[in-house]
Amino acid sequence: MRRAARARIDLSALRHNLRTARRAAPRSRVMAVIKAEAYGHGMVAVARALAAEADAFALSCIDEARVLREAGVMLPLVVLQGFRDAGQLIEAARLGDVQPVIHSAGQLDVLASAALPAPLRVWLKLDTGMHRLGLPPAEAAALQKRVAALPQVAGVPGLMTHLACADEPERPETNAQLQVFDAATADLSGERSIANSAAVLRMPAACRDWVRPGIMLYGASPLVGEQAQSLDLKPVMTVSAPVVAVKRLAAGDAVGYGGSYVCKSPRTMAVVAMGYGDGYPRHAPSGTPVRVRGRRCELMGRVSMDMLCVDVTEVPGVAPGDAVTLWGEGLPVDEIAAAAGTISYELLCNVGGRLRMEYGG
Repeated sequence: MRRAARARIDLSALRHNLRTARRAAPRSRVMAVIKAEAYGHGMVAVARALAAEADAFALSCIDEARVLREAGVMLPLVVLQGFRDAGQLIEAARLGDVQPVIHSAGQLDVLASAALPAPLRVWLKLDTGMHRLGLPPAEAAALQKRVAALPQVAGVPGLMTHLACADEPERPETNAQLQVFDAATADLSGERSIANSAAVLRMPAACRDWVRPGIMLYGASPLVGEQAQSLDLKPVMTVSAPVVAVKRLAAGDAVGYGGSYVCKSPRTMAVVAMGYGDGYPRHAPSGTPVRVRGRRCELMGRVSMDMLCVDVTEVPGVAPGDAVTLWGEGLPVDEIAAAAGTISYELLCNVGGRLRMEYGG
């Protein structure tokens, strides 16, 4: 069931942000990351909007690849978490130009014993310092040789890694990871992919054959301390919800669960049909900004499951039905995330359940 709250998706801003990535990495092809429902924006809609702009799409799993192929999206699909078993490998081969990423020895064994209807292009992921998924860099040459010789594999496996600290370009870990990757792959053929959004914008040395922009496509900043607007990124998702009630409060009145907010003077409060059940962060504190009638206002008290309260004392004429912007145009999602002690990725990914999704541009 959908609520009155809505997420408006500006597809023209999405395409603008991809072009910003291209300008930042002009010698690289773009593997647009649209996993997790395109960070909450709707995977199929985003894929269709970027089909003429991207060179490939990056996903998290084979199930996402199936959804895109059934929707008629035919660009190459790179599956970042690869596959669990031979059944998923067979499905990848049948879907066509689905390229699994191999990150563990167990996956190599599955691939070597699978009876596939057609060979697959694959990538090898090296763990250069993230220490999450990835194969040992010291074994890169032997592993690539082994995989390339398999009849289940088409062409030379690509080589990729993932950067742990690219959002803080001044930290030394990223250069250390690049050095590990380059040392391990110096004498190897095959395409390379390293750069995420932050590296696309600030680390030319990480922009190899393919770049993998993710959060920047959706108009949020991938860099600590830098605003999206200064990076030539436009907000794609604007979340809004209607006012359902307006109340006058007296000095001393407490608002919401726990009475954590107490009015110091008479206030006018608007109750908005948006809560943590809709993906708004429960821990957003009093004072977190929203926009009402084009003016900034502040949250009052705790966010509830279906509602939140806003101080509209300085905005005359607020009435039930007025739209309140929670983030997006005129109110960066990064700012709301910072106020709530989280990151923009989490906010964007969490709104897909009950909100009405509207697409334009």
